[in-house]
Amino acid sequence: MNIVETFNLTKRFNDLTAVDHISFSVRKGEIFGFLGPNGAGKTTTIKMLTTLLNPTEGTAKICGYDIVRDRDMVRQSIGVVFQEPALDTMLTGRENLDFHARMYGLSREERTTRIEEVLKLVNLVEKKDTLVKYYSGGMKRRLEIARALMHFPKVLFLDEPTLGLDAQTRRTIWEYIKRMNKEEKTTIFLTTHYMDEADFLCDRVAIIDHGKIIALDTIPNLKNAIGNDVIILSCSQPTDLRKRLEREDWVKSIEQHNSSLTLGVEMGEEKIPIIVEISQKIGVKIKSISVRKPTLDDVFLHFTGRRIRDEKDANSSLEKRSSFRRRGV
Repeated sequence: MNIVETFNLTKRFNDLTAVDHISFSVRKGEIFGFLGPNGAGKTTTIKMLTTLLNPTEGTAKICGYDIVRDRDMVRQSIGVVFQEPALDTMLTGRENLDFHARMYGLSREERTTRIEEVLKLVNLVEKKDTLVKYYSGGMKRRLEIARALMHFPKVLFLDEPTLGLDAQTRRTIWEYIKRMNKEEKTTIFLTTHYMDEADFLCDRVAIIDHGKIIALDTIPNLKNAIGNDVIILSCSQPTDLRKRLEREDWVKSIEQHNSSLTLGVEMGEEKIPIIVEISQKIGVKIKSISVRKPTLDDVFLHFTGRRIRDEKDANSSLEKRSSFRRRGV
């Protein structure tokens, strides 16, 4: 059963098409990942699905409710945790949850019971009467997740839930996400640009780039699409070697990145001597070569021609330059 469905969902801002005619569905009870670099259209998609933005074209349904015509019913059916914190730091954790529950019309008895349930779920019972301003970044994120669960949502939207957190805290958040998916039976729609996060959490992922969905499947299927093994090599004439290897039917995918090549193959260890022999015949010197199992970063490279970390670095530099211009630096 599909709990989220989109139909040619599109959003334009003047001449910019942020989301470009995307259609996909999310099954009830799954953790669905929306994977892509900054600026790919992830947050814009979530804002449309959560009724904060109207689509320019197309539509979507959440739990059978249209995101434009039935926005009140959609909002009753979902919980949302956005990138930017939205907690009242001058209230305690319990008071933040109580206020949110009142907004959704929960009775006093329901609020009391539910607050204890969600605090226990995210391991914040001992901190419930502490002012949020004294919470760590990870504790605040856990409280936001708890707050989003207060009204028993059928779908929980998490927009970059571990952005800016340290590695240990990120891992802790992952465990809580897995736990609430299992214990609360909540369908989770997760956006991220962290490959390891998607790999650990998601049943299926959609890769979005420049507003378009370019791949959607289970993670094992996406990895198998580029080969059971990945061979990475550095050589003296990568273009010449790439053109020669493209003629081999056992090469399922091949990407060139500066002086290195990334190949998707079956039985990678057996292919290394063949690659070395081919290189020697055409006068290409191999500097280094290794084999490993494919990752989601390899999948992103296969479908887009670049690695997601290159996009993050470029976007980070652009954001810094924009910040300097705004400050007059």
